[in-house]
Amino acid sequence: MFDHIGFRVRDLRAARRFYDAVAGALGLQTLDNSAHSFLLVRSTEQTVPFVWIGTDQPAFWTDAHQVSASPIHLALSAKTPQEVDAFHRAALQAGGIDNGFPGPRGPAEMHYYGAYVLDPDGNNVEAGCRGAG
Repeated sequence: MFDHIGFRVRDLRAARRFYDAVAGALGLQTLDNSAHSFLLVRSTEQTVPFVWIGTDQPAFWTDAHQVSASPIHLALSAKTPQEVDAFHRAALQAGGIDNGFPGPRGPAEMHYYGAYVLDPDGNNVEAGCRGAG
């Protein structure tokens, strides 16, 4: 559905620590992109779609764009409820803030299991799996 998305962060090291932990829990990878950014990808072999995360201001942004002025919501796919649980633990250990403990979400017929964590910039990062329960 999409090729890539991107968002800016205030502290690249804190963001990298958080997203390295989240990626590892979900079987994803982070890759260096520049001295001021990195990518969140499925693997080194499958780099699209990707999430660009960095401190640079892209050339197409104006001065009106502010880091996390309107926090984003980023939902990542997990394969199992156990991966969701691992995501939540890893994110908290890497400096994330709980924003929704792992468990069933939405109407029962959705069969969705998810968890929510705020990253170091206040963005809501979710991991969830469908067909759970």
